[in-house]
Amino acid sequence: MIRALFDYQFMQNALIASILASIVCGVIGVIVVEKKLVMMSGGIAHTAYGGVGLGYLLGFEPIIGAFLFSVSAALGIGVIKRRGGVQSDVIIGLFWSVGMALGIVFIALMPGYPPDISSYLFGNILSVTKADIYLMLILSFLVVFIVIALFHAWKAYLFDEEFASIIGIKTAFLEYLLLILVAMTVVVLIRVAGIILVLALLTAPSAMASLFSKRLKSRMIVAVIFGMLFCISGLWISYNLNIASGACIVILSVLCYFITYIICVVRIIMKRKSIVTK
Repeated sequence: MIRALFDYQFMQNALIASILASIVCGVIGVIVVEKKLVMMSGGIAHTAYGGVGLGYLLGFEPIIGAFLFSVSAALGIGVIKRRGGVQSDVIIGLFWSVGMALGIVFIALMPGYPPDISSYLFGNILSVTKADIYLMLILSFLVVFIVIALFHAWKAYLFDEEFASIIGIKTAFLEYLLLILVAMTVVVLIRVAGIILVLALLTAPSAMASLFSKRLKSRMIVAVIFGMLFCISGLWISYNLNIASGACIVILSVLCYFITYIICVVRIIMKRKSIVTK
């Protein structure tokens, strides 16, 4: 794989995409896990499929369509959740379903043979182009910049939303902004893990990082490191075994999380037993 990095442009693109995806999913993933917005993130991700189908139907870049649909879904979920009084899981399920359904309808309306959309559904990091890299770079920069610029507000918002509102932090604005950042993160991760698998890559490194650190900043850094480890290792395995890169990265991420979680649980049990025996 190291030799291939110097010989093939697609491998260089894949490595850059892995790093960018790791950074953005490590930063936003920690907030998503802490605020228990995992299923909401999944709803936003699956809604993006409608944008992919619309892009193919109208002849523009599908990833741009995915971005527009993701942001629209994020804002729609946020508005209905705060003002509509409907249960959030119902809203997420409806957006989830209608996004996938629209994608299927748009692609069915295309003249001629339907395109191969497996890379958008399941990810194919080896097919990332320079245009994808530029879009991922812009979105990753915006996500990281916004999180850093409002870092203290995010800490208060995650610690206690009511307390943050009392001290003058606009929690409604932060909630909408967070949903938009999740939508942007989903677009960054689509080419790496795909719409269906993106949820695992968004949450596994962050959930694993929470087992090692409780401080927000250090947890984000650890999550980014884990994300890079999973993406690059999964890329190497998929390249050598000639299997789907997105699936390989996700399986590796989830497997490592469960192994680490079991080890932590066993250590806690052993520690409790030692205390009791003393």
